[in-house]
Amino acid sequence: MTKIDIEIPENLEFIRRMPNVNWTVLVSKMLREKLSEIEEIKKIAAKSKLTEKDVEELSNEINENAARHYL
Repeated sequence: MTKIDIEIPENLEFIRRMPNVNWTVLVSKMLREKLSEIEEIKKIAAKSKLTEKDVEELSNEINENAARHYL
């Protein structure tokens, strides 16, 4: 098993006062879930016929529309 050290940001220091939480189990579960999401995204992206330029243009268009909508 691989060991990972994690630095806790100051705004999350309160977790030190939570002794009944099994952090190893919690972080392992969260890591597995996130890696599973990444794997699914990679599978979807592998099937895409869009070029990087297409993706960039689409991303810019989405950002512009979102900015107009929310600003």
